[in-house]
Amino acid sequence: MADDMSMSPTRDDFSALLDESLGGRDFMEGQVVKGLVVAIEKDIAIIDVGLKTEGRVSLKEFGDEEGKDPIKVGDTVEVFLERVENAMGEAVLSRDKARREEAWTRLEAVYERNEPVMGSIVGRVKGGFTVDLGGASAFLPGSQVDIRPVRDVGPLMGKEQPFAILKMDRPRGNIVVSRRAILEEARAEQRTELVSQLLEGEVREGVVKNITDYGAFVDLGGIDGLLHVTDMSWKRVNHPSQVLAVGDTVKVQIVKINPDTQRISLGMKQLQSDPWDGVEAKYPVGAKFTGRITNITDYGAFVELEAGVEGLVHVSEMSWTKKNAHPGKIVSTSQEVDVVVLDVDPSKRRVSLGLKQAMANPWEAFIEAHPVGSTVEGEVKNATEFGLFIGLENEIDGMVHLSDLDWATPGEEAMARYNKGDIIKARVLDVDVEKERISLGVKQLAGDPLAADTFRKGQTVTVTVTEVTTGGIEVRFGEDDAPMSAFIRKSDLSRDRADQRTERFAVGDRVDALVTNVDKASRRVTVSIKALEMGEEKKAIEQFGSSDSGASLGDILGAALREKASKE
Repeated sequence: MADDMSMSPTRDDFSALLDESLGGRDFMEGQVVKGLVVAIEKDIAIIDVGLKTEGRVSLKEFGDEEGKDPIKVGDTVEVFLERVENAMGEAVLSRDKARREEAWTRLEAVYERNEPVMGSIVGRVKGGFTVDLGGASAFLPGSQVDIRPVRDVGPLMGKEQPFAILKMDRPRGNIVVSRRAILEEARAEQRTELVSQLLEGEVREGVVKNITDYGAFVDLGGIDGLLHVTDMSWKRVNHPSQVLAVGDTVKVQIVKINPDTQRISLGMKQLQSDPWDGVEAKYPVGAKFTGRITNITDYGAFVELEAGVEGLVHVSEMSWTKKNAHPGKIVSTSQEVDVVVLDVDPSKRRVSLGLKQAMANPWEAFIEAHPVGSTVEGEVKNATEFGLFIGLENEIDGMVHLSDLDWATPGEEAMARYNKGDIIKARVLDVDVEKERISLGVKQLAGDPLAADTFRKGQTVTVTVTEVTTGGIEVRFGEDDAPMSAFIRKSDLSRDRADQRTERFAVGDRVDALVTNVDKASRRVTVSIKALEMGEEKKAIEQFGSSDSGASLGDILGAALREKASKE
């Protein structure tokens, strides 16, 4: 016992050691100092720090996690000197504050070296958690717990783990730490290592972790790659969920690795044969195939010929007759249609298709059923400034030009006879399949009154007055189904000037006149009452006498008329 006691430091020895450690400096409140445990009374340790009096510290401040007393009389310990002497004349000491000061000093060094520190989450506070860093308390914001939001933090509580120090403020006693930063750094290191093990073109198995509108994220064993929707299949995929589900195990090819961003692009269709190989041979121009409508746009519709091969039917190739209709009004999605291949461009992976080409050309069908010269019947669809549009079979139209409405009546006047919705007959004059035009004529149904020399120069015709003007009269003559019109000028109304008054005539009057000219090019027939009278006078003179015989014109004409009457 004597030997043991001789080996324990005495108060004098401790005082000498203390002076040596402090270098003779005076004690200052707010410092961590060394002290000697001189006695233990119940749950209090009496500690001599070299002052006039000792200080008292609860043994709980020295307790370990197992609850055992870690100190005994004669031990040298570090304590925080809060006050040199209190009202009772004792030094106010604290082991907890000494430990906290030690922790702050240690943590500041770690913070400067930008190193992680070990700690454990011990409590929950507003906006986050408290973390014990071995004597110092730190704040862990909720957003810094993990890379992704954590619903249950229970498994992390009390577990010693590394944290990154984000901020330290010793005067205020604030420390902010992050667990997320440690995980991200570890993940980045792991990702870098894993990326270095991958090669573009190699095939790997992975598990679908997440699905978005534009693709799926596949876990390749600690690192994710993006499988874009366009790389899932050669055929059209509207949404990734049509092909994959979360948890599926898939075989993918590494299409591209970006060394800067470490992004990995994956592909599934690359593991299948390219359906575009040899597409020209499979789908020659002019051949007819059956496909399925997969998508409809404003400019056309896409038709799937086989899985992975789609062609576009442009809006202009959808219908022979519906030129301005939206493609959605002609076809519908998933509809089976017959199409004809118009063009193939393997380098651009494009096939141009025609929908209307797979149907009969209605203009070709029309000319076959109604050759030029035949008669058709249809409804007046529209009247324009240059003619009538007549609705025909198979939703096609024919046009009657103004000049083909009537032989004698001007076009504008003839147009007034027709109304939209009228059913009329017309003759087929011409069919241009390439330009998709059909020319019709209404007047041709009656026949051309000038074609068979119906009217000849010198012929006497009976005309009917249709209009009286100051300059002459408008008349009509000929058969009812092929009438002709003419204008008799005032000077041609009579041989005698006194009878050249237009008021002598009324609409509906019938008079005889002489055809003085027939112009087939301009389709005009000129008639004259005056010329007829002069002709009859000449003929009478030749037959009954001359103007020199003393007989008057009245005598001559009277005799001629009496002879004519007697013969009748």
